[in-house]
Amino acid sequence: MDAPYGWLFFGNFDLALISLYLFWLFFAGLVYYIQRENMREGYPLENEDGSHANSLLSIPEPKTFNLPHGRGEYKAPDFEREKRDLALAPTSGGTGFPFAPTGDAMKDGVGPASWAARRDEPELDGHGHPKIQPMAKAGEFAVAAGRDPRGLKVVCHDRKSPGKVSDMWVDVPEQLVRYLEVTLDDGGKRLVPMPMAKIKADRVVVNALDSVSFAGIPAIASDAQITKLEEDKVSGYVAGGYLYTADKRASELKALSKALTDPV
Repeated sequence: MDAPYGWLFFGNFDLALISLYLFWLFFAGLVYYIQRENMREGYPLENEDGSHANSLLSIPEPKTFNLPHGRGEYKAPDFEREKRDLALAPTSGGTGFPFAPTGDAMKDGVGPASWAARRDEPELDGHGHPKIQPMAKAGEFAVAAGRDPRGLKVVCHDRKSPGKVSDMWVDVPEQLVRYLEVTLDDGGKRLVPMPMAKIKADRVVVNALDSVSFAGIPAIASDAQITKLEEDKVSGYVAGGYLYTADKRASELKALSKALTDPV
């Protein structure tokens, strides 16, 4: 008696190999999907000169996200370019070459001093309150260990002081100091990221900047909270000082070395 057709078909059919092929197809589709979703907020893709880039990945349909604490909706991709003209120029006509600043890089926020156009609103905790607040207004906070920097003068790499530390800005839910508030000699106030400052017994050292550049730190709009955009601008400016004031730092060290070695 002849065997059933199905038996003859599967008798010469390598199910293990077909299962392997199907797994490869599934995995390739998964990688494609994840990569496309990973770049959802980066569409449309652009070349270094700002022109649209050809991509093998298709642009996904916009997805709407409901933001917490009544902050409305956010749609991605939104196909809106960052409304900001960067003061940069290519160093060569080909692709892959670096761009050089065309003005004051620290004020323009480019290169090491660059910042991202984040939402101009404070980061909130789980209860809808601003996470980062000045210690003077945050409630029951105190310095548990180490030197309290409030009242100490700030010294920059030119060994001059632009002002004194007047407060500390804390991340309330994390219970960490994020910024030092410095009151300048002219009465203005600026924030310095805590990792950029070194607290000593009689002073706070900020090696990234000199005293002249210190006043250029972007000021914030409120004395009770800092927005995500302001955080990026402040951090970018101070961090960029390590490179963009390097020439001043080198000349100061050279002058100091000369003064120490020259005979009296």
